[in-house]
Amino acid sequence: MTHPFELSLEIELEATPEQVWDAIATGPGVDSWFMGRNEFGRSVGGDVALTMLGHTERATITAYEPGARLATRTPEAPDGRFSTFEYLIEGREGGTAVLRLVQSGMLGDDWETEFEAMKVGWPIYLETLKQYLAHFTGRTPSVTTVFRPGAGGSDAVWKVVTDSLGVTPDVGAGAAVRLPDGSAGVVYFANLPVNLGVRTGQGLYRFIYSGDDRGDVLVLGHQNFAGRDEQAAWDAWMAERFG
Repeated sequence: MTHPFELSLEIELEATPEQVWDAIATGPGVDSWFMGRNEFGRSVGGDVALTMLGHTERATITAYEPGARLATRTPEAPDGRFSTFEYLIEGREGGTAVLRLVQSGMLGDDWETEFEAMKVGWPIYLETLKQYLAHFTGRTPSVTTVFRPGAGGSDAVWKVVTDSLGVTPDVGAGAAVRLPDGSAGVVYFANLPVNLGVRTGQGLYRFIYSGDDRGDVLVLGHQNFAGRDEQAAWDAWMAERFG
């Protein structure tokens, strides 16, 4: 049985409405803060595609007002599930903007678990968008995505991640870290045992854990803006530490 849902979030961004639009309504822009590889049409009825790990999810643009409003809708699944996304941009004084995101639609039988995953997952992506616009705007990243199901449980996962960064599991935003390749960074988002975001001088790095009851999956979602392909290095890191 399906269940209706709606999730609304808002964030203030140090960017103009035009810069925010480029970040949410173009493939290279979304690649810079979200996940996978993204493609966007440029009008109502246009196609939206998210490709990750060889799988592509599609949606259709239902509203397209550059600098102000973007809306999309996924196809309806046989059981009635679908999602709509609406992004509303409001310009503010001083060259800043507020972005409001509303995701709604119908979820499946396990709707409570799905909704909770969305609720705890979106904040790190919006904060990553904020970091991108503040530090890397207009630059196109090399994207790294690694999934590890059966990662070993929350405590074990976060001990490995935080040990690798040279911090402890009680790490908070603003803490200095060092990536396995020696790059210095700072934590820009910390919500353990769910997710952790790190910014270096060259990129944005996210460590996201699904939870023991949602597949026990560790996801790495990284963007390097210096043109360096880091996929092989992070694949090796995951294999070495999680087998």
